[in-house]
This record gives sequence, C-alpha cells and structure tokens, in this order.
Amino acid sequence: MSANRNPEPAASPAPNFDQCLARLQQIAGELERADLPLEQAIQLFEEGMKLSEQCRRQLDEAEGKIEILVQRGGQLKPEPLDLSGLDPEGK
Repeated sequence: MSANRNPEPAASPAPNFDQCLARLQQIAGELERADLPLEQAIQLFEEGMKLSEQCRRQLDEAEGKIEILVQRGGQLKPEPLDLSGLDPEGK
C-alpha cells in the first residue's frame, strides 16, 4: 500500500516594496483606532516591524544596484545614493 502524500504548497513569493508599503499604511490606520484590543495592536505592530525591515532590505538592495550602475569617467565607481530628498524627515 502506498501512503497518500500531499505535496507541500509552494512558498508564495515575498511581497514587493509597493505591497509592503501599502500594508504598512493599512496597519498604521488600524493602530490609530482607539478601540483596538491590546493583543491585536501588538500583533499588528510586530507585522509592521517585519514589513518595515523587509522594505529597508529592498531599499538597501536597490541602492547597491544603483551604486554599481553609476558611471564616472568611463569607469564604474560606487557612488552613494542621496535619498534625503525622498523623505520629508531627512531619514
């Protein structure tokens, strides 16, 4: 007799930057509710922290790619990307 094995579900791809950011905005809106139970608020906060880290990693990766692509004097030279104009808080 052969055992009936269910194949493991394929891992879903990680959400892209825009999806993470949209979910972070949704979480922020939910956390602003005054009637939110503490346990739910903690769960949302934890999810938000994970998404925030994922966004940071994606931005760091993009920055690294941009640095590689910047060309000066016919040679590729790393050049830091200035993102200060994108964030009103200068972060």
